[in-house]
Amino acid sequence: MTTILGIDEAGRGSVIGPMVIAGVLINKKDEKKLKEIGVKDSKLLSSLQRKKLYNLIKKITIDHVFLKVSAKEIDELRKTTNLNKIEAEKMAQIIKTMKADIAYVDAPQVSTEKFKKILLALTKNKTKIIAENYADLKYPVCSAASIIAKFERDKEIEKIKRIVGFDLGVGYSHDPRSIEFVKKCLKEKKYLEFIRHSWITVKDIKSKKEQKTLREY
Repeated sequence: MTTILGIDEAGRGSVIGPMVIAGVLINKKDEKKLKEIGVKDSKLLSSLQRKKLYNLIKKITIDHVFLKVSAKEIDELRKTTNLNKIEAEKMAQIIKTMKADIAYVDAPQVSTEKFKKILLALTKNKTKIIAENYADLKYPVCSAASIIAKFERDKEIEKIKRIVGFDLGVGYSHDPRSIEFVKKCLKEKKYLEFIRHSWITVKDIKSKKEQKTLREY
């Protein structure tokens, strides 16, 4: 029986909260079941649809896993490496754990062949790796992984909202609520562990704040 693994992430570009990388392992013959329940790229689904599909996906999988990489861990790792390599290391961890015959990976960089070589060097096992851009649109098992990742990422964001008592939106820099939260944290020096300080968005806010302070001085 051929087993296939789909891997995708959620929250890669977010300025707030963790990145979540998920892996979904199924029998190849069950791929059609994912199509039948309406699995597709998580970005094309509402939060309610993702929740419903999350529970249905779990019934089809042999196993599933997700790894959370906190904002603090991302900042620390980026001192010596880049986001693509961080993602590759976490994906490799899932590939080694799941031991599938074939792994379909949603590659984060344009050079998919280069990303595949990094994964092969990190895994060194018998799993055949297919790394493509937009794999979550092409392969149902990758779509399933994207739903698991997004569902778990959304849960983390909701958890942060409850802790801080502030509606910080979706956590991305295009959301005004997220930027307002970042500014609030920097000003009050609170909840800084939820922010990715290595992001250019945060650095720009800090820089503008310093310039304003100097002008006032």
